[in-house]
Amino acid sequence: MATSKLAITSLAAHIRPFTCSAASQPSRLATHPPDLVRWIKREGGFVHHAVKLSQDTPFGIGLISTEQIPQGTDLISLPPHVPLRFESDETAPSPLLAALARRVPEELWAMKLGLRLLQERANVDSFWWPYISNLPETYTVPIFFPGEDIKNLQYAPLLHQVNKRCRFLLDFEREIRQTLKDVKAGDHHPFSGQDVNASALGWTMSAVSTRAFRLHGDKKLRGGSSDHVPMMLPLIDMCNHSFSPNVKIIQEQNGSDSNTLVKVVAETEVKENDPLLLNYGCLSNDFFLLDYGFVVDSNPYDTIELKYDEGLLDAASMAAGVASPKFSSPAQWQHQLLSQLNLAGKMPNLKVTIGGQEIVEGRLLAAIRILLSGELVEVEKHDLEALKSLSSIAPLGIANEITAFRTVIALCVIALSHFPTKIMEDEAVLKQGVSETAELSIKYRIQKKSMIVDVMKDLTRRVKLLSAQETPSAS
Repeated sequence: MATSKLAITSLAAHIRPFTCSAASQPSRLATHPPDLVRWIKREGGFVHHAVKLSQDTPFGIGLISTEQIPQGTDLISLPPHVPLRFESDETAPSPLLAALARRVPEELWAMKLGLRLLQERANVDSFWWPYISNLPETYTVPIFFPGEDIKNLQYAPLLHQVNKRCRFLLDFEREIRQTLKDVKAGDHHPFSGQDVNASALGWTMSAVSTRAFRLHGDKKLRGGSSDHVPMMLPLIDMCNHSFSPNVKIIQEQNGSDSNTLVKVVAETEVKENDPLLLNYGCLSNDFFLLDYGFVVDSNPYDTIELKYDEGLLDAASMAAGVASPKFSSPAQWQHQLLSQLNLAGKMPNLKVTIGGQEIVEGRLLAAIRILLSGELVEVEKHDLEALKSLSSIAPLGIANEITAFRTVIALCVIALSHFPTKIMEDEAVLKQGVSETAELSIKYRIQKKSMIVDVMKDLTRRVKLLSAQETPSAS
């Protein structure tokens, strides 16, 4: 018994437990984490003297500049050994870790690197502990929302993704336990003998999805290009997001392929007390909330997802004034064009979107224009790219265009009706004060509804302009 206790005591000295203490507000894994800037400098990196960590930027915790910095100035530089990565099964630090990583679906790439992060978190001697100890203890991504706040997102495609990730975490927990059930702590156990549950897996996947960047790896592909590898970039990942960034990430070769520096450079002049902002990507709020845990107001890349459904389109076009819509019974030539748009045939992609940069997804717009036209001769005068473009003004005639736009407006009305609350009701709830996760859910659905309303306003404006052209002026 004494020997067993001694072994447990010895093991405990070489692991860090995955459990986290409850906190009234988001905190870091370590109560007093090491100085990240000092660690990076000690490892041969560079941090500009004006770059400081701030607790109260407009975006929460982030990096700011304490003085004006000219465009093109190097702000942070990480030597090759500092980023945390998981490039391939061949370079995995443990055969068991590689075996587990192979079971992760490609769409959940964050979990592969997350397994490596979890391994390093468990290791008391980890080189990356100064970085890991500075990571948040909790994340505001939907997989950690209370059930009611998940439900209150009110948008089926996102609810599907959240449920899918939660199911994966529970299933993967069972797979890991089954794989490691007979592996002892001293037998190259990838997590130093610790039990890995869905909560720990959710934490590590969220840590990666909220902070990792896909950069060029060391592996060369055919044609000389490099593979894209997710990497966690200490300190750099504390730059917050903006569609109008003032800094950018570059990779700089320093002698050999295996000696690549990752740098942050001022893309514009950075003023005193300005936050350092990177563009995380031209993403919809679905991705921002699911992977990063925030929502962008008036996001120009936000969309809603619809299924291309003939019955739904018949109903929408009837609401737009079409007496006998043909969506459910297209002519043979129309069906062939729908197949070219991948909206019909053996394996069609029936997912279409409204909103974003296109306002109406090109395939949907082309399909509506074609099916509202009974004239093959007229349609054949234009290629599909022109019919898919909103900038092509009334290619099949003004009457066709007006009806097409009114059909999309009717689709928007139907989409809005699927939300059980109205924007004004949501705003009233926010004013009453709610939890952080409830606030995110409500803001998310407000932005979805507002985007739909904006599309309706845009198309209504276009209809009025076309109607003015169609109506002859009085002599």
